[in-house]
Amino acid sequence: MTTIDLSPLYRNSIGFDRMGTLLDNALRSQKAATGFPPYDIEATGDDRYAITLAVAGFEDSELDIQVEKGVLCVHGKKADDGDEKSYLYRGIANRSFERKFNLADFIEVSGADLKNGLLTISLVKEVPEAMKPRSIAIGTAGATLEHKDKAEQAA
Repeated sequence: MTTIDLSPLYRNSIGFDRMGTLLDNALRSQKAATGFPPYDIEATGDDRYAITLAVAGFEDSELDIQVEKGVLCVHGKKADDGDEKSYLYRGIANRSFERKFNLADFIEVSGADLKNGLLTISLVKEVPEAMKPRSIAIGTAGATLEHKDKAEQAA
């Protein structure tokens, strides 16, 4: 297995030291992926995204969506209908599946909808106020900066 050396990029960036691990994991999971079910990832607006999976034949009770440690996991398990049918040709996949998506920091799942065999998972990027850009005045100490922020909020 090939690993990617990102050390030249670390000279100009701070806090991206886990980028190599993320890329390695993505490459590993892509090789293991079966390609089922097919999916689209769409930018639906500023800081809004949607993942649409083609899950024809699955009902909402047969689908499970979970988010844990920045990984969105969609499971599909077809319920056994008990009917013993005799197929001449079977092209509609009724097999169980698991599809995983790595979510970037501050990406949250805001909802999911199943319509016409398409499962759409809505995502939104919600950056906390503490992480948003702010101006730092030159020549101020930490205590002065706190007082300035409070004075701006009061005004």
